[in-house]
Amino acid sequence: MLHYPFTAKHTRREGRIINIELIKNESQSIAVVESDDLIIKDAGSALDFVMSVQYETKSNRIALNKDAIAEEFFILSTGLAGEVLQKFINYHIKFAIYGDFSKYTSKPLKDFIYESNHGTTTFFVASKEEAVSKLAL
Repeated sequence: MLHYPFTAKHTRREGRIINIELIKNESQSIAVVESDDLIIKDAGSALDFVMSVQYETKSNRIALNKDAIAEEFFILSTGLAGEVLQKFINYHIKFAIYGDFSKYTSKPLKDFIYESNHGTTTFFVASKEEAVSKLAL
């Protein structure tokens, strides 16, 4: 059972405003991050992002809105998704991306999303609430 209210932070990073909501239950906390700016552009920025959020929230469960992730992430042939998600797995980060994925028609990406959603570490979901629900498991 998740408990509200939650902690809300507005953090300024390199000129960007990032909203971090920390949702807690009895055994864990989930950091829900939302930003209108690109946060994950490459593997380095992804690692900086999760380490910063983990440091600030003490949570290894992080949700991020899709619009804060570079489009290259969703083109699997770039290798960015694999590189980023492997780093998250190495650092024991459970990660959810929330937003509208309907514009993507790539079969490999659809298969990747399907397989991820049937795993235990990375999820692609439609809403913030769904992200929290997946990360709470």
